[in-house]
Amino acid sequence: MDPRQRLFGGLLQSRTAALVAGGAAAALLGLGLGYRYLRRAERAEPVGVVSQLLVHPLKSGRGVSVSEAECLQLGLKSGELRDRHFLLVTEDGHMVTGRQQPRLVLVSLTCDGGLGRLTGPDMEELRFPLDRPQNPVLDCRVFSSDVQGRDCGDDVSRWFTSFLAAEKTFRLVQFEAHMKCRRPLEAEPQFPEYQVAYPDFCPVMLLSAASVDDLSSRLEQEVTAERFRPNIVVGGCRAFDEVRPRELQIGGVRLQRVMACGRCIFTTVDPETGVINRKEPLETLKSYRLCHPSEKHLYKSSPLFGQLHKVKQEGALRVGDVVYKISR
Repeated sequence: MDPRQRLFGGLLQSRTAALVAGGAAAALLGLGLGYRYLRRAERAEPVGVVSQLLVHPLKSGRGVSVSEAECLQLGLKSGELRDRHFLLVTEDGHMVTGRQQPRLVLVSLTCDGGLGRLTGPDMEELRFPLDRPQNPVLDCRVFSSDVQGRDCGDDVSRWFTSFLAAEKTFRLVQFEAHMKCRRPLEAEPQFPEYQVAYPDFCPVMLLSAASVDDLSSRLEQEVTAERFRPNIVVGGCRAFDEVRPRELQIGGVRLQRVMACGRCIFTTVDPETGVINRKEPLETLKSYRLCHPSEKHLYKSSPLFGQLHKVKQEGALRVGDVVYKISR
């Protein structure tokens, strides 16, 4: 090779190496600046603490208070308890809730050791296997959505039919992992995508203790958070502070607000007696918790109480965890 060509080649290689090294340094600098920017852009502000965690295995049944739970895409899980993974239906598959059968709020369904356990006033305890692959999968309806559930058996059916003392037969079904989830708000493009098993709208409902206290101060008879069936109750904040944050961080869990929780006649069922009065606290809520006129197409005349969330990041929740508002 000509000496001039060797010299030119060496200079070219040196220049290329310098460019590569410079590019790499610039990229690393850019990543560092980007990371610092992202850290500055997201701010976590403590707004309260978790004072209660509630899992409702049976839709409209009594909630189970737990000290810790996994927060998964389909809601809270504590041991073998999964939030709203059991549903009572009529023989033709339509859902049955406390709106139609108020005494359903008195039924406790717990799960342990592969068995479900049913208890209720003036009823003998019934235990039944959770895994019954030989039982049929029933087609059911939750509002206007088609869902499925594994039938829990004739003995369970007789238990509920006897307890509710209605002139019809009821069946209990269980949601299983392979079954198709619901997308309650898929017709509303402004909402993020998420899925649920048997909840009305979202996997997680959050309410502040101060909001419950504020409502109680307006009523002749105090109410408790259990009447409103939340999953997470937040203490240490002001009334209705829970309506503001778009995202919350609790431990390793990231929640994204979807919408407010519109309230219905179910709030007038006393969770301790199973008696429905059809008036309070719903009428009082309507006096000061109605939506903005621009949101009437969503909530209509339902008062708003509590916030519905999807799970952006799964993790563990514990009573006493600090709740952080995430802002950007």
